[in-house]
Amino acid sequence: MRIEWEPNFSIRVGVQGGEATLSANREGLLSLARIFADLAEEPPGSHIHLDAYNSLEEGSAELILERIE
Repeated sequence: MRIEWEPNFSIRVGVQGGEATLSANREGLLSLARIFADLAEEPPGSHIHLDAYNSLEEGSAELILERIE
């Protein structure tokens, strides 16, 4: 699956206690919406790893998006 990011996207994932927070600007939300839509068309078990090294803001927790069933 090819991921396309909107220019100037910003996405941050934080985890504190038992809560996870996903924060994004408009471009980040549009990018994530496209990723979710594309992932929905992939077979179960397909997944994407997002982290501070490839897409998330520095200091973000790793986020794994996975298609089930």
